[in-house]
Amino acid sequence: MFPAFAQNAAPAPQGTPMTAEEFEAHTEGRTLSYAIDGTPYGIEEYLPNRRVRWAFVNQECNDGVWYERGDAICFLYEAAPDDEQCWHFYAEGSGLRAVFQGGDGPSTELYEVEQSDQPLTCMGPGVGV
Repeated sequence: MFPAFAQNAAPAPQGTPMTAEEFEAHTEGRTLSYAIDGTPYGIEEYLPNRRVRWAFVNQECNDGVWYERGDAICFLYEAAPDDEQCWHFYAEGSGLRAVFQGGDGPSTELYEVEQSDQPLTCMGPGVGV
């Protein structure tokens, strides 16, 4: 399961979710870092043609794609091709707030905390001590 792994209670969404075009304009060619409750959570690089590369903090990268489904932005990753992850993204200030769409209980809510035009540095198997 990708980025919706952690769960926490999220406040009611405010505003209108971003469209695919708005999301693409904010993300393409950038690498965004996300936090949950102020704790670093993961990093996603947004590549051309709606491709992505995601990594939880200090873990290996997972390549995937994103697409629009209704009013949500959904992701599929190569490591879990049957595990669609859909989110509502909201523009807040200069960053994004993402609210996971799925399940009956509390929802994961992530906040963009950093943006870069540098590619995501990926750890590989067996890298490190």
